[in-house]
Amino acid sequence: MSETHIPVLRNEVLDFLKPKPEGIYVDATIGLGGHSLSILKESHPTGKVIGIDMDGNALVIAQKRLQTFKERFTLIQGNFAQLQQLLEAHRINEVDGVLLDLGVSSLQLGTPNRGFSFQHLGPLDMRMDVRMRTSAAQIVNESPPDKLIKIFKEYGEERYAKRIVRHIVAARTEKPITSTLQLAEIVMGVYSTKEKHSKTSELHTHRRRGQIHPATRVFQALRIEVNAELDNLVLGLDAAVSVLKPGGCVCVISFHSLEDRIVKRQFRQFAKTCICPPKTPICICEHQQVLQVVTNRPILPSTSEIEANSRARSAKLRVAIRV
Repeated sequence: MSETHIPVLRNEVLDFLKPKPEGIYVDATIGLGGHSLSILKESHPTGKVIGIDMDGNALVIAQKRLQTFKERFTLIQGNFAQLQQLLEAHRINEVDGVLLDLGVSSLQLGTPNRGFSFQHLGPLDMRMDVRMRTSAAQIVNESPPDKLIKIFKEYGEERYAKRIVRHIVAARTEKPITSTLQLAEIVMGVYSTKEKHSKTSELHTHRRRGQIHPATRVFQALRIEVNAELDNLVLGLDAAVSVLKPGGCVCVISFHSLEDRIVKRQFRQFAKTCICPPKTPICICEHQQVLQVVTNRPILPSTSEIEANSRARSAKLRVAIRV
């Protein structure tokens, strides 16, 4: 796996964060360190970055990549849902900017034994932090059918959730589903039957027709469930707002509609100046606006960026400023 990668929407993030030499910035999902590298360069000579990630393997690579900046960066293994506590442990109470680059990293997708990709044979794992107890295999093999259907519908928006779960239950009765390709084959079988295509034609034509791979939604749903991604996003946004200085900036890059909806909803909630019931004639809530939303619509990558970095194609950037 290459230790270099192209950070998504890098220039746009820098335009909004406006890194400065006296600033402290949190890269709450540092991954391989691409965004942090740019922030450190822009905030030369004394700006600092606090890099957080659940994935210890990513932190090892980020450490090597950023080593020339020495005392200007600190890496922490942890979940951004606990951002405030993680910063307090390092005696940091407020920061100038927070970046959340959500979703699975290229490192995780490209490492078969992490079990994130349906394109490689590997254990059905999907834990961003390998110290976590529950893997995707445990969820697939041990969850009752109703729970699996709910996971696939809510987190994957999978239209064939019930049929896929019936096939999963039948398969796991024969033997445990322990590999990525086992699960992908089950999903492919459902799509092949339902849409009257062979497995081979589905595998070879979904990209050409601009469609996603049939297993994409199921794998996304399991990853979200394993890592409690949506719950942690809500907590992480709350924490990010709580540590921002007035005028500080929070940037969030999402990669699917479930994440983007949460970011949009939370930003709007923080931007409200009044939370009185609609029919209240005069505001009595004394609610204080917390954020000013900068991006009424999400910032999307340019065509040239998508051509250079296919991972950027579904990215959406939303930005808000602490009041």
